[in-house]
Amino acid sequence: MSDSTPSTIASASGQTDSGSILALTRAVSPRIAECELTHLARVPIDLERAREQHQAYEQKLRELGAIVERVAPSPDHPDSVFVEDTAVVLDEVAVLARPGAASRRGEVDAVAAALGGRRPIVRIEAPCTLDGGDVLVIGRTVFVGRSTRTSDEGIAQLAGLLDRFGYRTIGVPVRGCLHLKTAAAVIADDAVLVQPRWVDRACFAGLEVVEVDPDVPAPANVLRVGDALVVPETHARTRARLEARGHRVHTVPADELAKAEAGLTCCSILLRV
Repeated sequence: MSDSTPSTIASASGQTDSGSILALTRAVSPRIAECELTHLARVPIDLERAREQHQAYEQKLRELGAIVERVAPSPDHPDSVFVEDTAVVLDEVAVLARPGAASRRGEVDAVAAALGGRRPIVRIEAPCTLDGGDVLVIGRTVFVGRSTRTSDEGIAQLAGLLDRFGYRTIGVPVRGCLHLKTAAAVIADDAVLVQPRWVDRACFAGLEVVEVDPDVPAPANVLRVGDALVVPETHARTRARLEARGHRVHTVPADELAKAEAGLTCCSILLRV
């Protein structure tokens, strides 16, 4: 549910700096078992366990130096804990998304309120759709997944909104998974972790591309916070690959939230403050 200039703290855009980082999160909805699913079969979700894992996630963010602030809860929206999909926040501007799942569009206004005063705000307008989970920023390049949730028109509209700030937007075909950030994750200022079953590594020309273990059909489920990487406890091979490259890797429990088709980036919006 994510890097151009070296330093210690990563922003929501994936860039890094020595300033403070704010992590916007939102409580797990009591209706999470009714979440939208596209590529996973529906299985029971233990609400209390999901909440415990979300709290552990927030605590890990704090341990890594982030200030955690919860957006107003949205109990009637089953997917609302996956706050990343509601906005794309860069240093210069916050772009409010228009989620591809109509059931999620009511999640956006509370995030807009949380971002008010922190960034100038613009919106993706109908009929375009765009999920924040499809947007991966590395330096001044914005990779946007063409997925079931993000339309070509949404990509074009985002490009028009960001062009004035000097960002280059590139559409990236995604197959077999929900979002681009399911298939690719930033792991360094010039490197990405990818699941090649779901995204073509050639889309990231000019960057170092590290693939997940080919024997494990796992997503590229990594959250970068400063010089640290966070991975789910169950992704032992991913952790080993990253540690072998010299990365500082932390783990959190995430298997219950994963039943809702969630990755680690989904559960927060990171921005420099």
